[in-house]
Amino acid sequence: MKNQITPYLTFDGNAREALEFYKDAFDAELLEVGTYGEADFSTPPESDDKIMHARIKKDDLLIMVSDTFPGHSIDVGNNISLALELENEEEIQRIYDELSQKGSILMELQDTFWGAKYAKVKDAYGVIWDLNHTKS
Repeated sequence: MKNQITPYLTFDGNAREALEFYKDAFDAELLEVGTYGEADFSTPPESDDKIMHARIKKDDLLIMVSDTFPGHSIDVGNNISLALELENEEEIQRIYDELSQKGSILMELQDTFWGAKYAKVKDAYGVIWDLNHTKS
């Protein structure tokens, strides 16, 4: 898979409503929806039906959507990040090191339950990046 930047929109409990809105607005196809209740880690029962990750697609347009992680809040500026799918572990490590050097680490680079190496970093300019390398 080639490197691709995808907008990732985060909502404060109304991601499902926003997802339907964007799906209709862009005449997009719903590719997947996963909830916190379906995840392989514990979250409060009241977040079971909240969206942990969803994707819609129309031609080359891909948008990812989620509700904020339970206990976290949404502020203007942290409700959108850029998701970058990377080709290998060396590349994700290099980009993680570069972006976090003068920025801040929101989630350490680590192996995940969804079969990827993942990190979340805010760079020196305030841009939030979701770095992901799906392992084969």
